[in-house]
Amino acid sequence: MKMTRPRLITLMAALAMVAVPLAVHAAGNHAGGHSHAATADETPFGMPGDKKVASRTVTIRMSDAMRFSPAAVNVKLGETIRFVVTNPGNLKHEFVLGTMNDLKEHAEAMKKHPDMEHGEENHAVDLAGGKRGSLLWKFSKPGEFYFGCLIPGHFDAGMIGKVIVK
Repeated sequence: MKMTRPRLITLMAALAMVAVPLAVHAAGNHAGGHSHAATADETPFGMPGDKKVASRTVTIRMSDAMRFSPAAVNVKLGETIRFVVTNPGNLKHEFVLGTMNDLKEHAEAMKKHPDMEHGEENHAVDLAGGKRGSLLWKFSKPGEFYFGCLIPGHFDAGMIGKVIVK
């Protein structure tokens, strides 16, 4: 097949439509190129927990009023928490652990790409209304960390909570 200029332009446009989403996905799923693939790598706010070593379970409720309940969780340094996250409302919500800067960057990226898929994450749970999920997290560093719903508009409306690790 002869490659005429119009065919070449069409082919290049089609390749660009495929390449851009692949490049975005390869760079990471969220702001700053964060990859949320399940790894044992430690983050500034801890690491994935070992299923055999959960210290306790904390239930977090997400509401369509753009709030988490409880809005604050106290954790002992080194404790592994099983977060059981429920969404009894009608709207989709998510529970994402991180530093305040990470969550703010992620929320901004979500505004630009609201249909962004989160992929396999070890510190986030996405839930449709009426659903329940869980995650296991070991808090290996002291400090104040956060959880938020980063669906566009939710974080800005105040859907954020705090984890205090002492």
